[in-house]
Amino acid sequence: MAQGGAGVLKAAIMTQTPAQTRPRLSALVVAHNEEAQLADCLEALRFADEIVVVLDKCTDASREIAARFTDRLVEGAWELEGPRRNTGLDACSGDWILEVDADERVPADLAAEVRATVDANPSHGWFLVPFDNYVGERLVRYGWGASWGVSAAPRLSARGAKRWGDQRIHPSLKLSGTERWLKCRMIHYVDRDFTDMLHRLDRYSTARARDLRDSGKIGSLANNLRRVVSRFIKCYVGRKGYREGLWGFAIAMFAALFPLVSYLKARLDPE
Repeated sequence: MAQGGAGVLKAAIMTQTPAQTRPRLSALVVAHNEEAQLADCLEALRFADEIVVVLDKCTDASREIAARFTDRLVEGAWELEGPRRNTGLDACSGDWILEVDADERVPADLAAEVRATVDANPSHGWFLVPFDNYVGERLVRYGWGASWGVSAAPRLSARGAKRWGDQRIHPSLKLSGTERWLKCRMIHYVDRDFTDMLHRLDRYSTARARDLRDSGKIGSLANNLRRVVSRFIKCYVGRKGYREGLWGFAIAMFAALFPLVSYLKARLDPE
């Protein structure tokens, strides 16, 4: 009887082992002076096994806010977006990493799907996460793309499956393993209003102009004029921006102007 009882106990322990060693999930946030929205972003990430926050040249209360949620803080100063994000990936100890920006929120249904997906122990690779993009309080679902917002992005990845390139804006991505999709949507507060969208065009095009100068491949005016037409059609027609009324027209216009304005800044502005 004693030996039988020991055998049952041993079998029970072996049965519990997979649950005790389930894959760990890291949530990663990279922030620069995001005190206005960082707390809401981090509050929605408490379901993860750890939260890692990279603080890039923060001069506001971002550090104090982040410290309320985690002690996994990485502070520094990075000129390029890619190396900054790679630093965050390297700081994560989880088997899987969910990248979230400060202006994004993980709703409860997405949190549950991410947790269940990771617990199912999928093979090495990454998952594309669909987005709900908001301008102010308005949901704008159609028209995003052509370097002006995304409708989905690879945000959940196995450790080592994702590396960012060395660009200041829209860094390239190197992904390895199997591509899959999640169903639930990330909430993204893209811009506050049309004026905020104008300011974003100025910031993005300035960073892109510096990347163009560094690469030595600024391009030509003729090529960028052609891109104005092709990008507008891609966003307004191909991605159905027309369904969003004036907002769809605005998104298509900014997507079209982004490469042209970047080119002009690279040619005309001082380095």
